[in-house]
Amino acid sequence: MPVTDDTRQRYFPYIDGLRALAVLSVIAYHLDARLLPGGFTGVDVFFVISGFVVSASMAHLHRPRLPDYLGYFYSRRIRRIAPALVVCLMLTGIASALFIPQAWLSDTSNEVGRWAFVGLSNFVLLRTDGDYFSPKVEFNPYTHTWSLGVEEQFYVLFPLLFFAWAWGARGRKWSMALFAAGLVASLGYVIHIAEAKPALAFYMLTTRFWQLATGVLLFQVLSQAKGESGATRIPAFVATAGAFVSLALLAVSLATARAGHSPWPDSVPAVLGTLGLLGFLYRPDAGGPLRALLENGGVRWVGRLSYSLYLWHWPVFVLMRWTVGLESLPTQIAALLVTFGLAAFSYYFVETPFRRAAVFRNAHKLVVIGVGVIAIFAFMGVYRKVGRMQPDLSLSVTAQHADDWYPMGRETRAVYPDCAATGHQEAVAGADLRIYSKSSCTTPPASGRLFVIGDSHAAAYMGLYAKLAVDAGRDVYLYTRAGCAFASLQPSRDYKAPHCRQFGDAALADVQSRAKPGDTLFLPALRLPRYADQWTSIDPEQVRNAVFGADAVAGRHEAEQIVRDMLQPLTERGVAIVFEAPKPVFRSPPYRCADWFSRGNPACRDGLAMPRGELEALRKPVLDSLARMTAQLPGASVWDPFPILCPDATCFVEDNGRPLYFDADHISGYANRKLLPGFMAHLSATPSAGSGNARQE
Repeated sequence: MPVTDDTRQRYFPYIDGLRALAVLSVIAYHLDARLLPGGFTGVDVFFVISGFVVSASMAHLHRPRLPDYLGYFYSRRIRRIAPALVVCLMLTGIASALFIPQAWLSDTSNEVGRWAFVGLSNFVLLRTDGDYFSPKVEFNPYTHTWSLGVEEQFYVLFPLLFFAWAWGARGRKWSMALFAAGLVASLGYVIHIAEAKPALAFYMLTTRFWQLATGVLLFQVLSQAKGESGATRIPAFVATAGAFVSLALLAVSLATARAGHSPWPDSVPAVLGTLGLLGFLYRPDAGGPLRALLENGGVRWVGRLSYSLYLWHWPVFVLMRWTVGLESLPTQIAALLVTFGLAAFSYYFVETPFRRAAVFRNAHKLVVIGVGVIAIFAFMGVYRKVGRMQPDLSLSVTAQHADDWYPMGRETRAVYPDCAATGHQEAVAGADLRIYSKSSCTTPPASGRLFVIGDSHAAAYMGLYAKLAVDAGRDVYLYTRAGCAFASLQPSRDYKAPHCRQFGDAALADVQSRAKPGDTLFLPALRLPRYADQWTSIDPEQVRNAVFGADAVAGRHEAEQIVRDMLQPLTERGVAIVFEAPKPVFRSPPYRCADWFSRGNPACRDGLAMPRGELEALRKPVLDSLARMTAQLPGASVWDPFPILCPDATCFVEDNGRPLYFDADHISGYANRKLLPGFMAHLSATPSAGSGNARQE
């Protein structure tokens, strides 16, 4: 987002008022989107203001040498942006290491934060997390830095395009032409891709340049029209009316802009409204009560804090989502108080000293730039070190007892002298393949290899596979693709998704090329609908409909035939098939409820226990489908971990204080070890495919 510049030109008090309006809109949206559904377009307002203000800050320079011009510009940008950003990123990194557990919901956070130091976090967000409006980004404490990245990338281009402005009337025309050409190209590009690639349209400078350029061009047009005394050709009453119309346009955008339709077309009213307010209020005697409001001392104070408010509000909100929650009014008020407190500290003790202190203002511009760049990269390195130390720094029991919580925790250490499980990757078209095998072992190898195909629920058994490689000497071939189940009996999560069908076909083809008689194909999957994601609960009625509804029943019957047809060639070659029966599923994610600072989180309100009878009824239709398939596939069987994970009338997420589950449906590292003996026994008793004797256990 933009920043206030210590320009030597005329100060525009109303711009601080506009900044306050923009940052409060963004904060309201991030606090609770229902408060202001289009509040995210406050960032669009900032982009327009930024183009206007940065132009004003450079317009007084007359015929400078290009090196001096660039040195002046970048030394000011570094002093203004870098100190507060670095402090925020470092403190957020430390807090994240302490309070945010490692999980799918947080697996890209450190990378986004690291690249935010150099203004490239928008690229990382686009590559890793995609849609800005997806649930996952709400748990990344650095998501908001995407807009800082856009601005910093704009600042690479701005002085080169604006330089001609300092060289008289002809140069001004050239500069305006360059920005106008960039505006047209950027606007045309975003119109072209907005519908097909909304995430790309949202995050990139190429699709945001037009918003920044409109601010630049507005300043240039106003300067050309009437210099620095204000645009007086428009009567004051007309300018006042235009300012109110512009405010109405902006209000429409803030209230109605739709997720996934920004910056085109839903940010257009925000851009036009901001341009109108900047332009009409440029006349000092226009605006009436609107100007009085925007230039009110309290409003301008919020505007001066807007950069620090923007920096700090999001990490505060996200850390509260991870810990005590952010849904109740008391926690929301607390979040706002902490945000304003940190922003005020940042403004008075970080921003202002670096921007105004004589030692920084009077230092040679190249020295300021050089020291600034070195400091940024040095702190980036420290931040990376903090991220790597997270398992040791964390206050969460998930890190303190990682071998119990994570399938690939310390439980894969060697259990025999000079014997360990080694894993290596191989490239398979459309799938990730990891092979586990024993190394330096004196234990005799077992007959038959184990092949596994599936998504994260197949990967959740990684600890079991590694132990199986050591204890039984079986080589394990694990084919996975995130989000793509295989033989799950839920077609929409399986073969009906084109990329998942591609994954399944590729993995199965590779298994067919490698498998021999006596080998086994294990097919774990989430075969029940989940009651909760890592970030929210799901309506129980929706869960039941996903099992007993007409579409669900038809989907299972269709999937039975398709799965049989896919697997029959393997069974005919003597490869045994083992299906995993549905495990218990829960209504809250245990890892988010395991610590003293998160047990009261609203994510835990639905509890960490389930009645066994309810789950048995839910999984019966799935067990019936598995029974029909195994009856028609020679040598196929069903391994059922349910009795081990839930031996009593109530199913719990833990066993004597040790976790059986990481989240609401993925098993833990401890559960891997607990299930291993039963799984090994099942494999040992599995009949060959040629025997035609299927069973369930």
